[in-house]
Amino acid sequence: MVIVAFSTFEAKRMAKILIIDDEISIRRTLREILAYEKYTVEDAGTGMEALSLMRENEYDVILCDIKMPEMDGIETLEAIRKIADTPVIMISGHGTIETAVEAIKKGAYDYIAKPPDLNRLLITIRNAQDKSKLLNETKALKKVVSKQYEMIGQSSPMHEIRQMIEKVAPTTARVLITGENGTGKELVARQMHELSSRAHAPFIEVNCAAIPSELIESQLFGHEKGSFTSAIKQRKGDFELAHGGTLFLDEIGDMSLSAQAKVLRALQENKITRVGGEKEISVDVRILSATNKNLREEIEKGTFREDLYHRLSVIIIEVPPLRLRSEDIPLLIKHFVERICQQMGKPLPLFTDDALMELQQYKWTGNIRELHNATERLVILGGNTISRAEVVKYAKPLND
Repeated sequence: MVIVAFSTFEAKRMAKILIIDDEISIRRTLREILAYEKYTVEDAGTGMEALSLMRENEYDVILCDIKMPEMDGIETLEAIRKIADTPVIMISGHGTIETAVEAIKKGAYDYIAKPPDLNRLLITIRNAQDKSKLLNETKALKKVVSKQYEMIGQSSPMHEIRQMIEKVAPTTARVLITGENGTGKELVARQMHELSSRAHAPFIEVNCAAIPSELIESQLFGHEKGSFTSAIKQRKGDFELAHGGTLFLDEIGDMSLSAQAKVLRALQENKITRVGGEKEISVDVRILSATNKNLREEIEKGTFREDLYHRLSVIIIEVPPLRLRSEDIPLLIKHFVERICQQMGKPLPLFTDDALMELQQYKWTGNIRELHNATERLVILGGNTISRAEVVKYAKPLND
């Protein structure tokens, strides 16, 4: 076997690889080859030993033999998939096409026959490592996004909402989120999505109040080319874009009656038809909706369909106004200040106790959104220490 060193691996030298094989000679040979390429290498003689190592260490790539005693490679692969997303390359001298296909279906990154072609092995490891890096970067990005939509607060109402989300999120139940403007209804919807089995799929948000009534149907269901004057090409609607994921209908109380009728049909049949089209398109979408209106009153006025209301409101979550959870205000301010100062490159100011007490006394009719704006003003206009006087000067709401 000829060992060839590739200069393209220079940036990958410190990757950590785990070799799983019951033959000592194979492990030794692979270890020497990969060590020569400057990889950090550990090995295990059984699947159980490998799983034990994985509970204590993180690996960039795993090489796993298929034919092993006690716990074979396919069983080991299935166990690995339950605890990590690490790319697994299966290696075997006894495999068949059926074995390779089964391994890929079970989640293996690739399959290589023994004795492995060294060039192919190193290239496959490099590609698997690139995938591993991409997975890690995606996870990190998701954490940043999740933190952006983090629900802040330790008050009793917030505990109740979190408990409700944890119970409802794993189900397919439709949820209607109610509450005043600025209370954080979107955060509830995003948490519901992140904790559901659809978290890997799209989360599509539609602000029904911001889209003109004559365009809302095109937005939701898409349109065919030429279906109206400005329809110069075919467009997929949000129902199609959210397929397999979650569609969040914000300000649902402002949707036109004609659009409500089509949404009701989509919920009943799990099918939509694009504007100007005839073909029915099957969609798999979980609907979350939100409103600051009393939909029962809107039903009485004839501006909202009662049958649609019952379809949307299997579960109702009411988000309380900020004035009913004022004990959360110091935590919210801390969260806002950290984000604002990071964006502006400013040092964190210190809020005095009487400044925080003053902020807790206000009604905050604009709720969390208004508190965020007030906090940003204080960070920009205040000093290194924010006093009660500065709160009264820069942050006091007009209604207080």
